[in-house]
Amino acid sequence: MEFRDLEYFAVLAEHRHIGRAAEALNLSQPALSLSLRRLENAMKAKLMKRTPKGVELTATGTALMARVKRLRLAREDVLREVADLSLGRSGHLRVGAHPGVVSYPLAPACTALLKDATDLELEVTAMTAGLLPALRNGEVDLIVHDAVPPQDDLVQAYLCDDPFVTFVAANHRLAARKQVSIQDLAQERWARSGISANWDGFVDASLAAGNPEPRTGIRTDSQPLRDYLVATAGLVGYATRRSLKEVAAQYRVAEIRVKELERVRRVHVSYRKDGYLSPAGHRLIE
Repeated sequence: MEFRDLEYFAVLAEHRHIGRAAEALNLSQPALSLSLRRLENAMKAKLMKRTPKGVELTATGTALMARVKRLRLAREDVLREVADLSLGRSGHLRVGAHPGVVSYPLAPACTALLKDATDLELEVTAMTAGLLPALRNGEVDLIVHDAVPPQDDLVQAYLCDDPFVTFVAANHRLAARKQVSIQDLAQERWARSGISANWDGFVDASLAAGNPEPRTGIRTDSQPLRDYLVATAGLVGYATRRSLKEVAAQYRVAEIRVKELERVRRVHVSYRKDGYLSPAGHRLIE
């Protein structure tokens, strides 16, 4: 079996048409058909069947395609590992991160790494969802995220705790209080920042206290917009204590203590057990 035939098979499976696949590979159609027959002979199984519109994978072909995807990732890992070993502190590191952990702890870690690895290119993508699939598909090398249950195929490491706090504008009626109860928030409107798990916690705490479900003033994935509206429109916000310090540098806001809403974000980093993580990736984690 030749790896080239597996690659041709993968392209054919993606296009589902011999003509289009041959064009993408810059091959003749007979050459591509010969490659498929050669692979089927080596596998001793039919991998594709012809249809009026092109070709379709058989059950065996579908199973093989799943393996080929892993082989492609493994090949990319090998090539990148060799490049990193030969180039030292250079290369390309792809990081996926939940937006809430970008300013801390990721940003200071990036600063330290970039000062140390002057030829390294960092690519950081903030994602509110889909971090684990992106990691498993090889779209990113590691992810920084809120704690999740242990995953058998991932290496996970604890980084830090980041407590969540409730905040309002400095001139809000609740701003001067030493302690605020969940009942005090019953009629307030919230600036939701798209973190559903936290909102579920608000709902549970409010209902447990005999209050109606919390009212939403705005729901947005934009934290700057959330912060601005809390500071100017009388809404109530929820953020980590570290990020609130950044908000306070821009706007007159105040933290209010609400015992029922006290929570701690546990920040973790994860990468694939069967994948290659470059020295730059390990240094970023450190």
